[in-house]
Amino acid sequence: MFFRREQPKVPTFTERVDLLRKAGFEAQPLPDNRVRISKHGVAAIIGDEGKNQPAIEKAGLLVDSEIAVLLNAGYQMFLETPSGKRLPATAKELKALHEFEEDVKEALGLVSLYNTSLGTTSPKHEYDRVLNRDIGQQPRPWETKEHRAVAPHTKGSVSS
Repeated sequence: MFFRREQPKVPTFTERVDLLRKAGFEAQPLPDNRVRISKHGVAAIIGDEGKNQPAIEKAGLLVDSEIAVLLNAGYQMFLETPSGKRLPATAKELKALHEFEEDVKEALGLVSLYNTSLGTTSPKHEYDRVLNRDIGQQPRPWETKEHRAVAPHTKGSVSS
């Protein structure tokens, strides 16, 4: 006699959104087949990336009606809205964002990776040493006009 394993049922995207509603999240469908979910002043946009596998595309705190994503400036974390408003992030807000993301992953049945379960991670980084690095090739400091000038100790020829 052979024993057959039942194939695990993979829930559809709409079934997973229903699981979020049952977990206490508010779900609002968007025109592009994504869903905006929110709970306790934190919101995210989730989408179906194929094979009924949802992805959290954008998560952050609600500022007015916009989702303010986390920005790491090196010395401090900020919340930045799509309209450009930037607010300093408090420890309470970071904890709320982290708990929200963990609750969403649990409700959707997604894997929670070790590094993201340790604390809040930010999708945007804007350290002063890497400012504008994401917009393309940047000139190297030694190739700028100010640094190409000949140093004063190398002017003229060395006499022996």
